[in-house]
Amino acid sequence: MLVTNRFVVNTEGADAFTGRAHAALAALAARPGYLRGELLRALDDPTHWCLVTEWESVGAYRRALGGFDVKIAAVPLLAESVDEPSAYETLASAAPDGEIVVVASDRAAAPYR
Repeated sequence: MLVTNRFVVNTEGADAFTGRAHAALAALAARPGYLRGELLRALDDPTHWCLVTEWESVGAYRRALGGFDVKIAAVPLLAESVDEPSAYETLASAAPDGEIVVVASDRAAAPYR
């Protein structure tokens, strides 16, 4: 499961934002079910940022949000993200030079196509 939180940060606030984002990423990384995470900035517009995390499951992510350190360091930052869907289930993947692997949706009754 992939979570993407997008942010728009003015250039004057970038240093403070990155410090808070690093703390949020560290808190999330310490939770069970966390697989990886990255803080990204848009190449074309340095005011646009993205915090991307990958989780074993939606349950692991939701449980992580309840952790004390996450409530202190990450939840306030996540609340400042652009108001849009942020949690995505994997429906297809491919390793480098690998075949496409399609998996069933946890939400849809019919298989993903």
